Amino acid sequence: MRQLVLKYVKYFIYFLFLAFAYPSCDKINESPIPDVYVSFTVDLHIANELTIPGTSVFFPQAGFGGVIIYCFDQGMWYAFDAACTLEASRNCIVKNESGLAECPCCGSQFVLPNSGYPVKAPATVPLKHYNVSLVNNYILRVFN
Repeated sequence: MRQLVLKYVKYFIYFLFLAFAYPSCDKINESPIPDVYVSFTVDLHIANELTIPGTSVFFPQAGFGGVIIYCFDQGMWYAFDAACTLEASRNCIVKNESGLAECPCCGSQFVLPNSGYPVKAPATVPLKHYNVSLVNNYILRVFN
């Protein structure tokens, strides 16, 4: 009986640890970029470079610092806020060049195909993500 109780206590402590660890992991990846309403569409007939894998387009009117849409593969896109996560300012907008975005203020570099994670310090937090969906065969919807 004692072994059974110890077994359940061990499981209880394990799940208790997970319950406290899970929310703290969420705080690590929380973006310092302020939340702003994002909802716009892109016509792929007009922005046809987004149909070619490895290319990206910058939309300055959306998001906190503008939005970069990156075509990862045929029919697969990522959208990121262009504000650098270290500076968190509209004055420090990353410049995207073939999948690599670099901040002109601090020199941080982010790899767009790798979910916008930084590959060169000082930034340690990835670029803020937005959702992307294909409404029909040629309209992309970017939203949060």
